[in-house]
Amino acid sequence: MSAGEGEILLTVFLKHQQDKNLAEINAKLDDTGFWKEFPPEGVEVVGWYVMMGIGQVAILKLPGHRLRDVNLALERCAWGAFETEFHPTYDFMPVLKSIKEKHGLKI
Repeated sequence: MSAGEGEILLTVFLKHQQDKNLAEINAKLDDTGFWKEFPPEGVEVVGWYVMMGIGQVAILKLPGHRLRDVNLALERCAWGAFETEFHPTYDFMPVLKSIKEKHGLKI
């Protein structure tokens, strides 16, 4: 899941607006074209998970210069259904493996 040169990993929290039920959230997403517009073309979905009671978490890989496109897609299509949070992310597994190996431990 690591990003290549010039790429970033971005974790996006899509928190359900809890004043809406699932049908209302889905109707809002359909009305705004969320599923067509997000993620924007050229942005890879690395993982997408449901966090019960919170919403969804999408992990994206993208060229750094496309960050604005991701932000605009969410502003246009997700607001009203989700509250959003963005967290730059990197793959810690190679570092963890190295630390564990140094101490003679397995993951």
